[in-house]
Amino acid sequence: MSLRRRRVAVAFRLAVVLSVLAGVVLTALGPATVTGLLPYFTIQSNVAVGVLAGYAAWRAGHGRPDPPSVLKGAVTLYITITGVVYHLVLANPASPFAMVQPDRTLGEALGNQFLHTVVPLLAVADWTLFDPRGRLRARYAAWWLAFPLAYLGFALIRGLVVHRYPYPFVDAGQLGYGGVALNSLLFAFAFWLLGLLFVCVDRGLSRRARPRGDTPGGAPPATVPAGRLSG
Repeated sequence: MSLRRRRVAVAFRLAVVLSVLAGVVLTALGPATVTGLLPYFTIQSNVAVGVLAGYAAWRAGHGRPDPPSVLKGAVTLYITITGVVYHLVLANPASPFAMVQPDRTLGEALGNQFLHTVVPLLAVADWTLFDPRGRLRARYAAWWLAFPLAYLGFALIRGLVVHRYPYPFVDAGQLGYGGVALNSLLFAFAFWLLGLLFVCVDRGLSRRARPRGDTPGGAPPATVPAGRLSG
């Protein structure tokens, strides 16, 4: 990565960090406290993005390689899940799991948009523009399901204790464990496909960025057999 590109990457990633901080702080100014927000996948994925973006900015600023692509891909997938599920499922009146959107102050509304819209878009843009290409593998899409599945277990165990669930599609009190299991399988399949999409995009961008001579159709550089080097 050139010096100019590293500087742009640092500035962009710092913008991601500031957007995460703005989203969390503005949201916490409302009725919800910071500790009350932590059980939500939205907050956990945003915090993960903020921490990784800050670390990646530091590495880029010191001329060091980016964090491992498998880790960056995972975190980018999780924040994408946050944005997609919010807009298509939770805030969509046509969805069976739509949540009633409360009246929010301007600050809370801005915080909500930072967490569910701005940060996901910035994180995907950062992954697209600055990450090394061609390092993701199809098997990673399955590995990346580990955290959402762990979160599901956390939400269900916490629900047994506090009798509240963060999202309606994991509400075992209303749906029963059979209903939650079915929803979880459907969401896991959708998230796996989304992870595969990231892998496919990575490979497509890798082919576009590859020098022409390295493409399968390009002519390989000429080599001289070792036996012909001497007279």
